[in-house]
Amino acid sequence: MKIRLLGKNLEELKKIVTDEGLPGFTAKQIAQWLYQKKVRSIDDMTNLSKAARAALAEKYEVGMIEYSGLQLSSDGTKKYLFPVKCTHRRGLNLASSGQIPEEELEASAVEAVMIPDADRATLCVSSQAGCRMGCKFCMTGRQGFHGHLSAADIISQFLAVDESDKLTNTVFMGMGEPLDNYDNVMRTIEILTADWGFGWSPKRITLSTIGVMPNLKRYLDECKCHLAVSLHNPFGPERLSVMPVQGAWPIQDVIDLIKQYDFTGQRRVSFEYTMFAGFNDTKAHADALFRMLKGLECRMNLIRFHKIPDFQYETSPDLIIENFKTRLNNLGVMTTVRASRGEDILAACGMLAGEHQE
Repeated sequence: MKIRLLGKNLEELKKIVTDEGLPGFTAKQIAQWLYQKKVRSIDDMTNLSKAARAALAEKYEVGMIEYSGLQLSSDGTKKYLFPVKCTHRRGLNLASSGQIPEEELEASAVEAVMIPDADRATLCVSSQAGCRMGCKFCMTGRQGFHGHLSAADIISQFLAVDESDKLTNTVFMGMGEPLDNYDNVMRTIEILTADWGFGWSPKRITLSTIGVMPNLKRYLDECKCHLAVSLHNPFGPERLSVMPVQGAWPIQDVIDLIKQYDFTGQRRVSFEYTMFAGFNDTKAHADALFRMLKGLECRMNLIRFHKIPDFQYETSPDLIIENFKTRLNNLGVMTTVRASRGEDILAACGMLAGEHQE
């Protein structure tokens, strides 16, 4: 099995060219071919000598995954299906470098969603096949955990979609909990923001988490990208009934940590709040959210629940959602209602399931 170049950072590419006896500047050339010119083959790296390309091709390949399925929503949203081979091990960069035997990798599939909006094209990317967090209102969580994606698999989602050259933003809000696959997600963000990589500003990237505390602190310390936190209920016992993570990392602890950081400048923090009729949409919930978030520069995104099988709650009525939004805004919490996109192709929030969908 050849080693994938995709997902390597500049330092790793420098080691590869040194090991192959190639000039040091070749590493940056390879990075540009991978992440800026988006080639599919080493043979396409035409400013490398034929001998250099031949030497690289003996051990390495670009390793990009093409999508195997595509669905188009009536609202213009597109959902892409990617076949992947992933592992339950941490540090999946080993898998992408060929150091984990092929037989230990599990075949799976993940979905990425491209959302067009005026002059924006946002890619919602997946970081895991399935998810181990088990949120009861999420189709991805319902399917269980099938493995971590390598940085190469995550980057492939950016390179293979038809809109690759038009993407303006990305959100790590697809399948999986990004902070549960921390190393590979951060490697991806490094490639997206490096001048030898995609050259994106961190302001174009948002990571969404339910609050995996140890790695959340690392993310806040090490990264300048935006943060979105899945909150969904300010009352601990109620949140625990639908989000098992509450038992390990209570949402109040998550917010106490976030309050230690500055979000008054370039980096933003927002909170995701899916509205369930009669469960989390009362005045008491709005007031509790205000008390919880008081003093934090943030915004609240209210999300209409997209019904999935065998879940007891329905979405809150539009009037209740609007009243909830108005109360939070009146209390000083900047609140908006997120427009649902791609629901007709199961591409909306909480509906991604890859090929594990029933």
